[in-house]
Amino acid sequence: MGTTASAAPQPVSVASPLEIVHGNGMADSRQSLGTSPFQTVNIHNNKAKSIITNKVAPVVISYNFRQEFQLHDEILKTNYKVGRLSDAMPEHYLVQGEYFMVQDVYSKADVLNTTGSHGAPNFRQVRGSYPLYGMGQPSLNGFKHVLQRLQAQGHKLHDFSKLNENIFYVYNDIEHFKDEPQKISIACEEDIHVTEEESPSLSLGHDASRSLPALLFNCQVGVGRTNLAMILGTLVMNRLRGDSQPPVEEAAAPEPKPLFQVIQSLINKLPNGQQVMEEVDQAINLCSEMHNIKEAIYENKSKLEGIGEDYQVQGSSTKDYFLNRTMQSLERYFYLIVFDAYLHEQYPLAFVSNFSQWMCCHAWLYRLLACMDLSELSAPAELVTRGARVLVADEWLAPDVLGTVKEMKAVNFRRVPKMPVYGMAQPTSEATGVVLAHLTDEKRKHGHVLWVNLQDELVLEGNGQIFTPREPSCMDQHIPIPLSDPQQLEKLETSLKEEILRAQKWLEVTLEQEKQMKMFKSCLTVQEIFNQHKSSHQGFVSKRIPLPECSAPREEDFDKLLEAMKSSLAEDSHSAFVFNCSNGKGRTTTAMVISVLTLWHFNGFPEFGDDEMVSVPDAKYTKGEFEVVMQLVRLLPDGHRMKREVDMALDSVSETMTPMHYHLREIIICTYRQIKSGKTEKASQQLLLRSLQYLERYIYLILFNTYLHLEKKDSWQRSFTLWMEQVASRAGVYDILNQLGFAEFENPRDSLLARLRCRWQRENIQSLPFRGEFI
Repeated sequence: MGTTASAAPQPVSVASPLEIVHGNGMADSRQSLGTSPFQTVNIHNNKAKSIITNKVAPVVISYNFRQEFQLHDEILKTNYKVGRLSDAMPEHYLVQGEYFMVQDVYSKADVLNTTGSHGAPNFRQVRGSYPLYGMGQPSLNGFKHVLQRLQAQGHKLHDFSKLNENIFYVYNDIEHFKDEPQKISIACEEDIHVTEEESPSLSLGHDASRSLPALLFNCQVGVGRTNLAMILGTLVMNRLRGDSQPPVEEAAAPEPKPLFQVIQSLINKLPNGQQVMEEVDQAINLCSEMHNIKEAIYENKSKLEGIGEDYQVQGSSTKDYFLNRTMQSLERYFYLIVFDAYLHEQYPLAFVSNFSQWMCCHAWLYRLLACMDLSELSAPAELVTRGARVLVADEWLAPDVLGTVKEMKAVNFRRVPKMPVYGMAQPTSEATGVVLAHLTDEKRKHGHVLWVNLQDELVLEGNGQIFTPREPSCMDQHIPIPLSDPQQLEKLETSLKEEILRAQKWLEVTLEQEKQMKMFKSCLTVQEIFNQHKSSHQGFVSKRIPLPECSAPREEDFDKLLEAMKSSLAEDSHSAFVFNCSNGKGRTTTAMVISVLTLWHFNGFPEFGDDEMVSVPDAKYTKGEFEVVMQLVRLLPDGHRMKREVDMALDSVSETMTPMHYHLREIIICTYRQIKSGKTEKASQQLLLRSLQYLERYIYLILFNTYLHLEKKDSWQRSFTLWMEQVASRAGVYDILNQLGFAEFENPRDSLLARLRCRWQRENIQSLPFRGEFI
């Protein structure tokens, strides 16, 4: 293992030999060499002819053959750094100028005590008959010992490759430094060896009558990573074996435990999901001699939930540490199940897709991965009444920039011109009544109104005001309920309401300008707000379809919105559609655009004028003409029209010059331009994520419009979710989304956020304390 050193270079200052020979000819011939008797060599690279090496020193002969120089070892040494591992240790040259060489595996790490007997620490074979082995990092002689044992059992393995030069200092004990460092003489390249991957035949054509190939895995101590690889190897062997061999003898299975919700969702959707999970569980048990991946999840969960919230170790939250450990363990188990599903599908097809490609084509897996932490579903309601969370008024979170509260009682109330599509912030019961009266009056006469609440966090009306629970340390960060459905949200809001009314105590709330203490005499959930008006408005239908705050709606969200609108239009072709989120901006705008596109497909598209000539900074990008968007446009049938119609819908919903200053195409580039002004790296990364989320939202609107066109002939019987899986995915849409970025400004490959998995997981990573249980 290489340990990085922070060592100062030697006082000798000289250009390196490669710079001397291949440099720009600007080396200073007067540069001091300190105590070195040699002068710096200065050769212009346009005159250097060749370098001839021999056992004495490299010789450089100039282009005109009149000059000859020798580059000596003393000059070479000046370009290396020296350092010492502790004050009592000798100073010596460092590997690659920055590393100490430290023994890879301590003797105590060899739990199975197999170094002497087998040549490597923790050497073991998987239970059963498979030729699968795992171990820690062996020395060269140790590896030869391992090979001899395997070869004696009839297995062949490839030799290791070889490396490098001269003398190394190696540390076996960096705790007590007894007899350290160890000096190793390197006389030739064969004295140093590095490991190399091998790839035995695991193809479809494997003859079942032949013995299985041996697989040998190792990591540093032979536990975590080796254990994972042995499980993967077992799953591969299962496919090679097929049904031609008897079942493998299993280890005693541990007591069954309840499945995590994300795993249950996974196996429910995978073909033969229960069987696949059972195969993985069997493989885990067979490879559990040193570590059981599945048991580790429950162990970490138990520690996580048993630790006090304020417990700190070295300034870090222990709860955060075990939350990360639990998430990592669960993710590893999740991927094992997914990998076995991949083997089931792709092995008969001779692996026409590699695992990364297959994952990208099944993007719903990334959606599930992003929602592993469902602890908010079990967060106790008394968090608010005991002061761990505070109630924040919407008047602080959602200022009325459109000035509509005075007339409509609703914040940021607006209508799409000439269309029965409306949007606003979260309304109170009073505001809901005023808006319904407005829509059903003699002028508008809407007999049927569909009202869709888009909030994915808990909302209550208390004493006539809208409140949302927030963390005191970050009140501007909303707390989404993952994988939320209307029933879950209503249940949680009801529990919160009952706790507030039961406690009957003064609670701290945050209003527009200040903090106050309030006693709540009345409390209503979102559903109760709407239910109060259903008796007086017979055609009023309310739904809750939670959307993520900044990213694109999920595929199933589009389906829910479309189905709700289809039902309303079947009931009354002149229905009105009302949408609200917390502030009436992002999510409301997105749903209004979806509604406008849907109505155009039902009632016919209006005539669109020519594209406007825009003469403002970033005009190209204000028009949404990003490289990745245009790549999608070229991929889609009649792609320019698909984009053009979305642009017209966006323009009709969000006029550029309104006080709200929210237009999706504009906010994409505006957010990206703010990255450079980020005060910290974390702030800049958050702005990059936001800009990519807005860009993805725009792309999904174009894809949804394409779906509406192509599936219209069948009255949209196939859902948008299925269309994305069966049509768009095969066309390469998820490949585009998996390298999402602003290629006109930077290489998307330079950021992990360009990838679906990283981007969708980051959407759900909260810098909030862990609450509730890991379910």
